Amino acid sequence: MSVFEPGPSSGGGGGWGSGGSGGRVPSSPQMARRVAILGGIAVALFAIAFFRLWFLQVLSGDQYVQQARANRVRLVSVTAPRGEILDRNGTALVENQSGTVIQIEPAKLPIAERTAAAVWGQDSTQRLTRSNPQHGVAVPIPPVPDMALSKEFRRLATVLSTSAASIQRQVIQQLAQVPYAPVRLRTGVPNSIRDYLSEYENRFPGVSVRQVYLRRYPQGELAAQILGTIGQISPAELKYSRFKGVPRDSVVGQEGLESEYDRYLRGVEGATRISVNAEGRPIGTRLQRSPVPGRSVSLSLDLGLQRAGQAALAKVLTPPANAGAFVAMDPRNGQILAMGSAPTFDPKILSKPITTARYKALFGDAAGAPRFNRAIAGSYPTGSTFKPITAMAGLASKIITPGTVVDDTGCIAIGGNHKKFCNAGKVANGPVDLRNALRVSSDIYFYTVGRDANPLPGQVIQTWARKLGLASPTGIDLPGEFGGLIPDAAWRARQNKREVAYEKRHHNVCPTNCVFSDKRAWSVGDNVNLAVGQGDVQATPLQMAVAYATLANGGTVVRPHLGLNVQDDQGRIVQRLPAAGGRKISIDPAYRQPILDGLHAAASESGGTSADVFGGWPQSQYPVYGKTGTAQRGLRPDQSWYVAFVNDPTRPIVVATTIEDGGFGADTAAPATCEILKHWYHTKASCQAGASKTQ
Repeated sequence: MSVFEPGPSSGGGGGWGSGGSGGRVPSSPQMARRVAILGGIAVALFAIAFFRLWFLQVLSGDQYVQQARANRVRLVSVTAPRGEILDRNGTALVENQSGTVIQIEPAKLPIAERTAAAVWGQDSTQRLTRSNPQHGVAVPIPPVPDMALSKEFRRLATVLSTSAASIQRQVIQQLAQVPYAPVRLRTGVPNSIRDYLSEYENRFPGVSVRQVYLRRYPQGELAAQILGTIGQISPAELKYSRFKGVPRDSVVGQEGLESEYDRYLRGVEGATRISVNAEGRPIGTRLQRSPVPGRSVSLSLDLGLQRAGQAALAKVLTPPANAGAFVAMDPRNGQILAMGSAPTFDPKILSKPITTARYKALFGDAAGAPRFNRAIAGSYPTGSTFKPITAMAGLASKIITPGTVVDDTGCIAIGGNHKKFCNAGKVANGPVDLRNALRVSSDIYFYTVGRDANPLPGQVIQTWARKLGLASPTGIDLPGEFGGLIPDAAWRARQNKREVAYEKRHHNVCPTNCVFSDKRAWSVGDNVNLAVGQGDVQATPLQMAVAYATLANGGTVVRPHLGLNVQDDQGRIVQRLPAAGGRKISIDPAYRQPILDGLHAAASESGGTSADVFGGWPQSQYPVYGKTGTAQRGLRPDQSWYVAFVNDPTRPIVVATTIEDGGFGADTAAPATCEILKHWYHTKASCQAGASKTQ
């Protein structure tokens, strides 16, 4: 049998397609009826859809085109008001007011204009990097590259009562700084200009009229450097994690407390949906998302004391003394009660756009750099206000005892070359112990301590200075604090290495033209100068206030702070701002007391360096512990210092004041401090310049 032999089914009886009935099932009449019904329904639905499309496109097409043209939707951001900044009693230091700004949207400007701004910005930046940019020619503002834009600028200039050249300068300068942000041309415009530009919006493409909240400063110049400024967020700031999700044209804190507490003060913008017609005119608005107001921040500042402090500075600032600073602080917890820096400024000037020329005139070096906060960033030699620190180091290291007597003959020879170190005017104070050395501010006494401390291991004066808060930032809740400097042998060696490296790079010759140091080793003379707050020592008024507060409270190095709490728009406290606890250091009461006695004697007893300043002061009620300082600053007039505290049980205070080019400590700084204390304790004592001429 073949392998292909057919099986039983291969016969003639029938297979697929044989015409027989074995493979096809005949359809029933019911099935045919159902198919016909479903087909009819499908045809009917298709006919309905087709007719509807025909109706929309043919019969009603013109109507819907007209509606589409008439219903264009724009989303406009709604500015959220920033929170207020309040003093400790709830008085507003910074608040808001509504204002109208005229601005140009960068995206609506020709690409040639934006390119011109970018090139101008690059050229201007390159000019600033030159060694002497003040001798170079300023980069000129490029002309308007587009005829249509030039015409628009001229029309807009007529409305704003300015010139087209002024508008072009604003556009170029602002685009060069923040290319994507709207260019503000005018802030706080009257309603007539606002209404005109809104009505004839089609004549000014790219120009928008916007209601914003402007910062208002009801206290004028008070605490200007502390409060800080706001401005449009920069490209660099957008990369910071704390600004994650912040819109590109947002206004954020740039300096001072506005920057430090921006996360609370800055609200969340809302949005409004505006329907406009084909001509761009609004035909309906709907609030899509309500803005969330920022929180208010309450400070430890006392407005009355702040006003008194700044008035006290202004009173003693007579040429050549044109600048200074003060700090008033609670020595128990570091709360800043008042802080001022002079010269100061009215912050409302910076709440609106300002020309470069006017900014330079008002805020440049020639104007005294009024935005610079000298209280936290001014680095100065401290003069004799450093002596209590030297005294603590001498006592703790057993160099002296409270009863150690030094014969102050007016001058002393120190070192292998017998270099002479003298009191101011070579005045001889005779035999003095520690208490009287502080009372009369004997340089000779503390020169001796500095000399004897130099060979001891650990550099004891430097160690105690750092323990008391010098040579490092205090940690205050303000940006821009300077860390200070307490020089020692290691610092001197580092400076020498920097000098050598600089010489190699620039073929410099030292000591005739030194930049970082004269390459000499640390000497006993350096330590002697440090002992009286001279030489290379640098400190801020805030650091000196912290050091004296530590003496006042018995060993707690407080961390200064301004912020107390955060409040909602109803004035309810929603968060208390934690004040970092101070660190404790061990101060032997047997060492602290003679220092306190000497400081009190200096402010109250005959011969005390500030006794005549406080001649009418109620010492029995509010005993003052204070120290004058007169710091030499090269060819400049001496710098005046005074640091004092009053350990009143209920209202203790420490005040540090310095006046640049102010002369002796008793001349200017001590009377200013007296005025501040006078206000704090509501006394009628007179505060006058003292006669002491000690360093």
